Amino acid sequence: MTALADPPAPTLRPVPREPGRRRRSGAGRTLKAGWLTYSVLIVAVLVSAFPFYWTIVAASRSNADLAKVPPSLVPGPHLIRNFEAVLAEADIGKALLNSLIVSGSITLGTVLCCTLAGFAFAKLRFKGRGALLAITVGTMMIPPQLGVIPLFMLIAELQWVNQLQSVILPGLVSAFGVFFMRQYLVQSLPDELIEAARVDGASTARIFWSIVVPIARPGMAVLGLLTFMAAWNDFFWPIVALSSQEPTVQVALRQLGGGYVHDQSVIMAGTLLGTLPVLLVFGLLGRQIVGGIMQGAVKG
Repeated sequence: MTALADPPAPTLRPVPREPGRRRRSGAGRTLKAGWLTYSVLIVAVLVSAFPFYWTIVAASRSNADLAKVPPSLVPGPHLIRNFEAVLAEADIGKALLNSLIVSGSITLGTVLCCTLAGFAFAKLRFKGRGALLAITVGTMMIPPQLGVIPLFMLIAELQWVNQLQSVILPGLVSAFGVFFMRQYLVQSLPDELIEAARVDGASTARIFWSIVVPIARPGMAVLGLLTFMAAWNDFFWPIVALSSQEPTVQVALRQLGGGYVHDQSVIMAGTLLGTLPVLLVFGLLGRQIVGGIMQGAVKG
């Protein structure tokens, strides 16, 4: 009998690499910042924080102290007195409440409406989508001052002058917010999720609340912060539509430091009071903003 020959040993071949994928040379390696990076960051933080620090210093000093050359860079003992002068010269409490109502309403309306419109422009298919998006973006090139007179005529016809809805309703939707959310959802919302939800029988409203909103939360936080800051700092339209009896913070601040010589310390104390709510909102939404930035960096 003839002995059976052993089968040949299998030849090992390298697994071909998928096309379009490149090995990252620095994957898994942590980058360490040098002294130059820390120096630049420290200088940037100091330059950015100095205006707010100077506001605290000026609000705690007297007007005579601010007139000295060179001025003192250390907070003084007059902060409480300047706050009392602010409350005496202007109804800052009512102004803060009105600004909170106006800015909060505009922020909620803008975030909701712009997210809905951004989802429609990004993922839904309907006739005239491109034309409507172009018209929406095109309105950003029109100066808002051109619409003041017809807008005031409209609110006067509705008898809304000196009422908060005259400031709230014109700002509930912004073209920038629609474009911002549309671009965010185009990059962050996969079409496969929407198709899977459609297969499961979910309606468009269910898809929006269950899928779109959780994914768009970081972008909504950024848009909410920008909108709140813009509405809080708005001065031009509130001073046209509202009077001194129903002021916002920015309208009430112009009543401070009156007289032949303006009391800059009282003005800065009022400015400090008007800045604190913005810092509070940033503290509440800061984690969402940083999370959205980091999420986009990882995806990139």
